[in-house]
Amino acid sequence: MEESLQIQRLEEAPSARDFESRIESTNVPAVFNGCVKDWKAFSKWNPSNGGLDYLQERVGLCVVEAMLSSSAPVFYGDLRSHERVPLPFSAFIGLCKQRMRHSEDGSGACFESEQRGLLEPVSEYDREPYEDAPQQIYLAQVPIMNTENEERVQLESLREDIQTPVFLEDKVLASTNLWMNNAQARSSTHYDPHHNLLCIVSGCKQVVLWPPSASAMLYPMPIYGEASNHSSIPLENPDFSNYPRAQCLMEYSQKVILHAGDALFIPEGWFHQVDSDDLTIAVNFWWRSNIVSNMSEHMDAYYLRIILRRLTDKEMNRVLPKSSLAEMENKKKHTCVVLNNGGVDQNDNDLDQACERKDLKGKELEQRTMSHELEPLAIHALHELVSLVHHRVNAAELRQPVQSTSTTDSAASVKDEFTKVVRANSFSLEDDPVAKIIWALQPCTFRNVFLAMVKNFPRTLEALILHLLSPVGAEVLTCKFEEMDQQITEEDRNRFYQVFYGAFDDQFAAMDAILNGKELFALQAYKNVLDKYLGVDWGGPKPGV
Repeated sequence: MEESLQIQRLEEAPSARDFESRIESTNVPAVFNGCVKDWKAFSKWNPSNGGLDYLQERVGLCVVEAMLSSSAPVFYGDLRSHERVPLPFSAFIGLCKQRMRHSEDGSGACFESEQRGLLEPVSEYDREPYEDAPQQIYLAQVPIMNTENEERVQLESLREDIQTPVFLEDKVLASTNLWMNNAQARSSTHYDPHHNLLCIVSGCKQVVLWPPSASAMLYPMPIYGEASNHSSIPLENPDFSNYPRAQCLMEYSQKVILHAGDALFIPEGWFHQVDSDDLTIAVNFWWRSNIVSNMSEHMDAYYLRIILRRLTDKEMNRVLPKSSLAEMENKKKHTCVVLNNGGVDQNDNDLDQACERKDLKGKELEQRTMSHELEPLAIHALHELVSLVHHRVNAAELRQPVQSTSTTDSAASVKDEFTKVVRANSFSLEDDPVAKIIWALQPCTFRNVFLAMVKNFPRTLEALILHLLSPVGAEVLTCKFEEMDQQITEEDRNRFYQVFYGAFDDQFAAMDAILNGKELFALQAYKNVLDKYLGVDWGGPKPGV
């Protein structure tokens, strides 16, 4: 977990100004120890101190909307996994009292150790079902105040028992809600579209949080669905064969335990899973962030394109991680040792034979001198590339004339030949030997290798680009072009590309092959982004996921 994303713990509540500048603006969670202990609710609502009778007297006649789920104690946010049912608040109080009578400790169990999971029973009673299954009922998000829909407010009379924390006094609150459970409960992993301050009035909650950057590992529900802010992974028993990215999920998580009087700031977009002990009561405040509030609606389409482009670039960079200078030097030293132990001579002999068979028929021996002048690493890479082409492209494909893709028929012909040799969805660097060889080359070595191919093996180079270059190979090739361009003069750049493309019978066919492959690579990265962050399955296999 990045240090900048570490959750803060504060012993004193900050001022409104400090909260906005030091905490809210960073979009990182924070715990405020004991910041709601001065609430009237803190003493009046405590079940072990007559709190249930107090609530019965205040709001017992109210009818609230309760969450009923057969998957309890886990309550999933998906509408298909639960139903909302009207319930007299007095009936729920009765269930809480029934729970207390069967509990050894009237205050309920607490998370004394982070090692004890929610689903582990704490007494013999926890293993027995209630009559009429009351453990399947959870009061979730019951409005005490709601500026967007005042008609939904069911417990407005409880507002006088709570007070807005001083650091939220300047905020325009969207809603204040009651959360109450009689038995242990777990909410499914989700994020909120608002900033959230979760305040524990009584009992204990354990909250596990993940930053928005970890959402790909949480497999969010489809963006077009009714539960788009929820993870599709059942974290109590994840199937890693179906959710392979989730295997390292806990490495990006942070866990906090909140006791009565504590509050937790959960920024918008942070995924969280909440475990509640028996008879836990909480109140939360939601408000819109400054970022969302200041977003102009007419700019939404632009922001969408910018964010998708940035995530696509990030996905492309994930597939092609840049090696450090130390790694490159070690690789170079290792290769040189191998070559100096006899590899150069053998490779050179093989290379000569390949040249004589394919590229150098009828040419003078002097035309091969350039390959002998290369450094050992370049000779090794050159030999591997030539060998791959000769093994992967059969003689008939090499002899077939290549035409420009400027017409529909010729474009189809080139595409057909391309897909004969290379899988159209090749996306992984590890699965593409051509891309791996090119990716490992330093810019200067890369330049020398391809100039040697132009001079000594022009038909092999043509076959490599037109027949053997996969999408990831095309991306690697253009990345190396860019690295090389930064290290040579404009005159040398122009000369290189003139020589490189001059080796092809049809320069436009070569350019099209490289650009088409590069765009296919970006398209696959874009598909992965839709799947990882929006839960949208494009269909078909998703290589490199």
